[in-house]
Amino acid sequence: METLLVDLPTIRPHKLSMATMNGQTLMLVRVRCSDGTVGIGEGTTIGGLAYGAESPEGMKLAIDTYFVPQMLGANANRVPALMARLSQAIRDNRFAKCAVETALFDALGQRTGLPVSELLGGRLRDRLPVAWTLASGDTGRDIEEAQRMLEMRRHQIFKLKIGRKAVRDDVAHVAAIKKALGDLASVRVDVNMAWSELEAHHGLAGLVDAGCELAEQPVASADVLARLKGRYAIAIMADESLTGPASALALARVAGADVFAIKTEQSGGLQAAQQVAAIADAAGIELYGGTMLEGGVGTIASAHAFSTFRELQWGTELFGSLLLTEEILATPLEYKDFHLTVPTAPGLGITLDEDRVRHFRRDRSCVSVPVAA
Repeated sequence: METLLVDLPTIRPHKLSMATMNGQTLMLVRVRCSDGTVGIGEGTTIGGLAYGAESPEGMKLAIDTYFVPQMLGANANRVPALMARLSQAIRDNRFAKCAVETALFDALGQRTGLPVSELLGGRLRDRLPVAWTLASGDTGRDIEEAQRMLEMRRHQIFKLKIGRKAVRDDVAHVAAIKKALGDLASVRVDVNMAWSELEAHHGLAGLVDAGCELAEQPVASADVLARLKGRYAIAIMADESLTGPASALALARVAGADVFAIKTEQSGGLQAAQQVAAIADAAGIELYGGTMLEGGVGTIASAHAFSTFRELQWGTELFGSLLLTEEILATPLEYKDFHLTVPTAPGLGITLDEDRVRHFRRDRSCVSVPVAA
């Protein structure tokens, strides 16, 4: 196995309630199997440790130190069994587990000639609608950016990052953007847990008047989230409250959200994300394919998983690779007519541009051990 860190700049500062991103670090993992197949996976976070307990640097250390001994000599064809072994030996580390599982499925797909979506049970769709996040922090710039995306036919769903300013100012920002875009686009917001319960009541009422259709994780507490659901004519979406199937079940039991923002990394892997989706389906909760602002590898891995969901009422947010100024894939992902195409080639259906990876990798240290096929 090999792990490496790749540092890539972003097209603009990306401002969230908890951090401002001026670049993105990807942790790439390669699994080299004894038959010569090589699978790739990716782990990344939003703002390093600002979002949660894992970071790209921490993922690399965990995989090099703890995952590799568990995987040495394992049967790489039995991905669920190998992931079960890792889950028993290693607590939490959901993002690192997702990266490793992705690499294993990529290698298995190449051996079998099947895309990852088929290994996950079969896709229901070949293209996924993709939202674009407006997070410059400047109303005029966000309007110009949205209008440019519409003209390019790349995005017609926009999510606004708010929560850093006073509630009244944030609502005014959203209202101005929605007024400028009119019926040409839908507008949603992500508060990233920044509001108190009282602020949420004021904010959600204002967002309804502004024409906003959905609010993502306006408060940190799952209990408060449940109290807000149904109070206003706006969909409430859980994000940070979802940390895998167990949390999804707990939210579903109390009808704590209208929508689940499913993230493969945050769920603990591609199969875990499918389990979260199944819980939502059973509870009548609608689905949205979220992002941790992954690069091309993590983005397309999520796309394979999301393509298998029975329902995907709110589309996806798989724009992370478009936020980066530099491409590390030999062939960029296909964004066209407001959708992302899910590849049909074996595995993930992508290839790294090794020269670009070498250019942007942080160092050249790695761990190399065989994993039996």
